[in-house]
Amino acid sequence: MIWGDEGHEGMRVRLNLATKPLESHRRFLLGAGFSAFVAAIVFVALGWHVYTVREAAAEDRARKEKISREYARYQEEGNDLKRFFEQKDIKGLKERAAFINGIIAVRSFNWTQMFMDLEHILPGGARIINIEPKQVSGQVELNLTFGAADDEVKLKFLRALETSKQFSDVQIHSDVKVIPGAGASTDAKVVHLSTFYSGA
Repeated sequence: MIWGDEGHEGMRVRLNLATKPLESHRRFLLGAGFSAFVAAIVFVALGWHVYTVREAAAEDRARKEKISREYARYQEEGNDLKRFFEQKDIKGLKERAAFINGIIAVRSFNWTQMFMDLEHILPGGARIINIEPKQVSGQVELNLTFGAADDEVKLKFLRALETSKQFSDVQIHSDVKVIPGAGASTDAKVVHLSTFYSGA
């Protein structure tokens, strides 16, 4: 009996108790490694994004600074020119040159062509009383006075001037109603205006 008991005690059963702990540990390591890999990719992507944003901001800042410097330089040059032309002797020369250019413009003005253009758009019942051309910023401006038999004729001529290719920027300075019997003219309205003429 004692021997039998000793025989039972001598039986050994081998169990591999480390199998499940090893598998769990391996899964943990794989999960941690994958998470670290994803985190590294995200970190690199964020770092590159921050770098590109900073580079773009630096380029934009440099471009704005360059524009500011150029603007300041042009403004200073403009002020220098203004101070130069504001000198008394230079200002006098500029005024005389403008006066001479005005005389040349009036003398070289093509009166025939201008009257032909006016005749083409002048309605019946309207007549030209006075015309004075002058040069303004390289363009010919006409100070024109005309008479009209009534309001309809006046409006018709004004619309013709405004839609004409030869005349532009029509500005009315006065519109006077003529008193009947005040003169030999049949004008009911006398209008003074200015307009730029480009047909000369």
